[in-house]
Amino acid sequence: MSTKGRVLVAMSGGIDSSVAAVMLHEQGYEVVGMTMKTWDYASSGASKKETGCCSLDSINDARNIAVQLGFPHYIIDIREEFGDYVINHFTDEYLAGRTPNPCVLCNTHIKWDALLRRADQLGCEFIATGHYANLREENGRYVISKGLDENKDQSYALWGISQESLSRTIFPLGGLHKTEIREMARERGFTELVNKPESYEICFIPDNDYRGFLKRRVEGLEERVAGGEFVLEDGTVVGKHEGYPFYTIGQRKGLGVALGFPAYVTRIEKDNNRVVLGNYDELAKNAMTVGKLNMLKYENLLGQPIPTVTKVRYNDGGTEAIIEQVGDKMKVHFLSGVHAIAPGQAAVFYEGNDVVGGGWIESNYNSEFSLNVLQ
Repeated sequence: MSTKGRVLVAMSGGIDSSVAAVMLHEQGYEVVGMTMKTWDYASSGASKKETGCCSLDSINDARNIAVQLGFPHYIIDIREEFGDYVINHFTDEYLAGRTPNPCVLCNTHIKWDALLRRADQLGCEFIATGHYANLREENGRYVISKGLDENKDQSYALWGISQESLSRTIFPLGGLHKTEIREMARERGFTELVNKPESYEICFIPDNDYRGFLKRRVEGLEERVAGGEFVLEDGTVVGKHEGYPFYTIGQRKGLGVALGFPAYVTRIEKDNNRVVLGNYDELAKNAMTVGKLNMLKYENLLGQPIPTVTKVRYNDGGTEAIIEQVGDKMKVHFLSGVHAIAPGQAAVFYEGNDVVGGGWIESNYNSEFSLNVLQ
């Protein structure tokens, strides 16, 4: 029996989770591999060949690593719970005029819960994943911070994990660069992992056509929402659109209207099926409200506004902001305008490299907030 403990490793079949399992095995942990089947590609109706974390090839790749290193590997089918929660939420959010983030939702509400339940069943003290992030215990709390490789950092996608779950979590890759991960795989003879392409699509939309997915999933959707109006901020009607669920805040391409200036979607009005257009400056807002908070570094910030760098999407570099907790909401006041703040997306607050917490964007607006609140 290992002196370090027994750890259940989420293995997608890709290079990152595979090397995470290898590292823990070499460090002396008793490793158990587990691959989660979250989605059946045939159900999506997409034409693209099955690839990514749910494909048979990926499952076999994960199992091959386990066989070569001599540790057990299991496959669990969580399609039902994934579909009920993640996909229904994805569909409902677009129908509500918001832009969902299914990957964050899956990480924090499906995968961790599924892993911990199976870890308990298999006698594993810990779970581990191949995310590029760091984790430490400080002042009685578990704090996620950015991975060393800034280009691969995935801390943004992990803000929603509970303190209880983090107490049993290991991120083996947090202190490494992607180039080091590839070299580790190459040195150990796992060349098929080094050459394996990475997937960046939403797993249940392999063709990246979310509009087609919505049309196939919601019967009669096109007929229900077709013929809505494109309007400017002053209410001037400038065209017809295909239906409000098929547009996102910040969208510029595919609008099908010519206004004499680059037009962007600045707001979606679900109740009257209108999509508001504006110029780039009109897309910028300096404040937003964030709900359904999960605080990591501090238990709460009631009465304690603090400066942060806040990200409003995964590939956002972040913007300086003052966050001010009011009840169960966070008021975020940016020091400069931020473009394309989309309700439904995740907002994550950083203090240096540490994740203070995060939540779901509920609204964006312009504020006359005074920085005197910090004085």
